[in-house]
Amino acid sequence: MAQAISIFDTTLRDGTQGEGISLSADDKLKIAQKLDALGVHYIEGGNPGSNSKDIEFFQRAKNLRLNAKLTAFGSTRRKNSLAEHDTSLIRIVESGVPAATLVGKSWDFHVHTALQTTLEENLAMIYDSFAFLKRSGVEAIYDAEHFFDGYKHNPEYALAALRSAQDAGADWLVLCDTNGGTLPSEIHEIVSRVRSELTAPIGIHTHNDCELAVANTLAAVQAGARQVQGTINGYGERCGNANLCSIIPNLQLKMNYPCLSPEQLQSLTSTARYISEIANATMPVGQPFVGNAAFAHKGGIHVSAIMKDSKTYEHIQPQLVGNKQRILVSELAGQSNIISKAQELGLDINANNDKTKQIMEQIKELEHQGYQYEGADASLELLLRDAFGETKAVFTLDSFKMIMEKSAGQMNAEAIVKVNVDGQSVYTAAEGNGPVNALDNALRKALVQFFPNINAIHLTDYKVRVIDEKDATAAKVRVLMESTDFTSSWSTVGVSSNVIEASWEALVDSFRYALLKMDKVEPAQDEPRERFGLVNH
Repeated sequence: MAQAISIFDTTLRDGTQGEGISLSADDKLKIAQKLDALGVHYIEGGNPGSNSKDIEFFQRAKNLRLNAKLTAFGSTRRKNSLAEHDTSLIRIVESGVPAATLVGKSWDFHVHTALQTTLEENLAMIYDSFAFLKRSGVEAIYDAEHFFDGYKHNPEYALAALRSAQDAGADWLVLCDTNGGTLPSEIHEIVSRVRSELTAPIGIHTHNDCELAVANTLAAVQAGARQVQGTINGYGERCGNANLCSIIPNLQLKMNYPCLSPEQLQSLTSTARYISEIANATMPVGQPFVGNAAFAHKGGIHVSAIMKDSKTYEHIQPQLVGNKQRILVSELAGQSNIISKAQELGLDINANNDKTKQIMEQIKELEHQGYQYEGADASLELLLRDAFGETKAVFTLDSFKMIMEKSAGQMNAEAIVKVNVDGQSVYTAAEGNGPVNALDNALRKALVQFFPNINAIHLTDYKVRVIDEKDATAAKVRVLMESTDFTSSWSTVGVSSNVIEASWEALVDSFRYALLKMDKVEPAQDEPRERFGLVNH
């Protein structure tokens, strides 16, 4: 087996430089524990002397008992000074971390332009800083900033910068494609030369400005790099850092370089999605390996084939990275899609069933009206179960009324809802910070007296999409809602030319699906099974 690769995660430092990414100290502590469970070898937490948030993180992280090496970040000493007197270096050592990463210049252009010092002084800055860390008993990692650009401009000086760190005792020499403009063939060639001329272990740190960060990282490993730096979901400045969610499975499953244990690799998808939630950043559905659509199949021919053997349209087994196969149902789907989805739900369906054809026609008509079930699995499941008589109308709407009022500069919404629950008419009213929130509160208030667990459900995402832009304000809209009970999430859809009505449809489906899920848990003795949304069968 190939030599193991060391995984260096910089989500908590470099990842937070991405637009829209901001993490509190609490957020960083939660993510650090999740990364540690995943099995990464280094967790770069930030700069312990740069801001109060990072200072708090490193203080509190001492109690985490991580298996990974918590790593602090800083830069080489300031020009014309002493490392022993550099405040940033002193704070790194005082933080008590076992490892530290120092960024230093390796491009002569940056030395003259950014640092405004001599080439000789820059080499002294690198040497002195790493010698200080090693005297302090810290594992020292040199991030050679702009190394590839520097090498292409002045290869001998770029190599001299690496030698200064190596001679001072640096444990790793990490080559950085800071501007993200290098090609994989160049990466391979340059890393190969570095490996032939230096003895310290080599790492790679790439950015994604040319959509090549993952490819460049793999090329560097093939050329001899043994540490890869990156972030979960590719978070980072500009176009992002190298995405560890793609790098790790490619290295381990495609190139046979061990990175994590098989059990840890199976937690990759849940880790990626957990961190995206903490960062409040929506994951692209088509993100390789861990995205919701990474193993989703829509075309009827594709689905027909994977039902025979998943290898026909899947490059790995989704379970290896903790993901799962999904069958999408839409107007483009064939009978195979419906059959597969229905069988997944335990419904008795086959290709010769007239019900299948009826459902297909129904779905095509609904999608023609603007409904979309690819991102609304809960609404699709309700549609299929309704078609097979598997559900019962737990509650029905008699009427609802919305009142919007602007008072003292603030908008207030009130919803008045009249519903029928198990033959009982319930009339409630509730306020909210908007019409959807008010409807949610009013419907929840009506249902909670019958289903107390309904209060565990929360709306986590709400999207409105105009379907026919040419119709301007009279256009139909599609509302997609995502809800959770903190153990699982589900999505529902509603369509109307009235955004409130579309929202109501999606909201009703969300509660119906929640009650359907509750049926899988034993109801109280005095609660008949039918009241949880399913007919006995």
